[in-house]
Formats: sequence, structure tokens, C-alpha cells
Amino acid sequence: MTTEGAGRSTAPAPSSRRVDVRDWVGGVRLSAFTGIMLGLVVLAAFVLVPSVGTYLDQRNQIAALERSVQVTKEEVVALEAERERWADPAYITSQARERLYYVRPGEVVYLVDDDLPDSAIPPEQAAVSDEVQETRNDWMSQLLRSVTGAGLAQTASSGD
Repeated sequence: MTTEGAGRSTAPAPSSRRVDVRDWVGGVRLSAFTGIMLGLVVLAAFVLVPSVGTYLDQRNQIAALERSVQVTKEEVVALEAERERWADPAYITSQARERLYYVRPGEVVYLVDDDLPDSAIPPEQAAVSDEVQETRNDWMSQLLRSVTGAGLAQTASSGD
């Protein structure tokens, strides 16, 4: 006799064995108490899931409203500070001078129209002509030369 097949088993490997679901479910036994508790858990899930969604929505709304209240409180503080400034007669006088150019009797107001130095004033521009003028240069070729020159330049040159 040979001993080649003596170590092998004829049963299929556990991973290749087919499991019938009906047999497996039939082997699971649930008591009435377990069934009732499972039903109550499912019922509680159906009841609580919409409530949790509503709760989260309300929390988001509350947070947004709290931010809105905080912004409004900051605006109220700023307006109260503005009101306190307007209660000061010196502030009212300065605002009347700056905004409305009011002065006290006997004072002289000087308004400076042109307070820029001569170097900051732009030079006079040539008057606009009524006639259409033609250019002697082709703008398309100038654009192409400018783009290729800028792309091929080794260093940036100043426009001066």
C-alpha cells in the first residue's frame, strides 16, 4: 500500500463549504422577550431619528441667532458711543465746521480749492479732434512683436 493519500481528508475545506442561510436562520432561536426588546429598539429608532434631526436643526438656528444677537449688540455699543459723542458740544461744533462749513459770528472761513503742488497737477492734454485719424502702424504685428519680445527676453527691462 502507498501512503500518499493517507494524510488527506475527504471533507471539503471550510472556506469552500456552502452555508445554507435557511439552516443558519433556523438554528437561531429568539425568545419572546428578545423579540419584544428588538421591536422596541426598532420602534425607538423610528421615533427618535426625526427628533434628533429636528434637534440638530434647532441647534444650528440657535447658533445663527446667537451670532446675530452678538452682531446687533456690537452695533448698539457703536451707536451708543456715537450718541455720546454727539452729546459733546465741542464735537457738534467741529462737525458743523467740517460738514456744513458753519462758523461763529465774526470768524472768516477760507476754502482752498487747489491745494495740490504744481508738480502734482497733470499737464494739459491735447484737445480731442473731430476727425478720424488713421495710424500708419499695423497694431496686430506690433502686438505680436511685443508678446514674443516679452516671452523671449532674458531679463526684464524698465519702461523708462
